[in-house]
Amino acid sequence: MAEREFQDYTVRSGASLEGSRYAAWLAVVPHGHGFPVYYAICENRSFRQQDVAERAADDALAAVLALEEDGTPVFPDNYTGFADAAPADPA
Repeated sequence: MAEREFQDYTVRSGASLEGSRYAAWLAVVPHGHGFPVYYAICENRSFRQQDVAERAADDALAAVLALEEDGTPVFPDNYTGFADAAPADPA
């Protein structure tokens, strides 16, 4: 689990077992007000191994550019959350 501090928020990454697979997530925890909000990472992908899911969540946390005023993470344009190589150009 990784953690980053932002103004008014702490963001943590992690993975949870859901059935037989792991889901990657980010938790945005406000400083002194409100409750944590959880964001699923790679929602269309589940992981068989906890360490792989945790790595995906850590990578997503590293990609966060900023947080909106309400704590919603802001990612780069075209960010998919997948570390897969781009398909080869069929030239």
